[in-house]
Amino acid sequence: MTKLEIEERIIEVIKTVYDPEIPVNIYDLGLIYRIDVDDEGKVEIDMTLTAPNCPAADFIMEDVRMKVANVTGVTEAQVNLVFEPEWDKEMMTEEAKMELGFM
Repeated sequence: MTKLEIEERIIEVIKTVYDPEIPVNIYDLGLIYRIDVDDEGKVEIDMTLTAPNCPAADFIMEDVRMKVANVTGVTEAQVNLVFEPEWDKEMMTEEAKMELGFM
């Protein structure tokens, strides 16, 4: 499996992760800033939250880590919580904006 195929599969599984309070997956919300897959299959993901004090932060991050770690070709998954740049609703996909009534 190529790094691109692994990345595509990672995006697919991340799209199954939801903030319990928002009916849109975290990828379409724009919360995933970076996905890096190295040649050994180690994955590092930078993600943020819609609010720094999100009560579901640990649950969401662990859900991402566990799902990504189970992707074929991934040997290790690390999820970093970052707040730079600060999340903004403009980072959402068009579909997410429509779903949440921002259009």
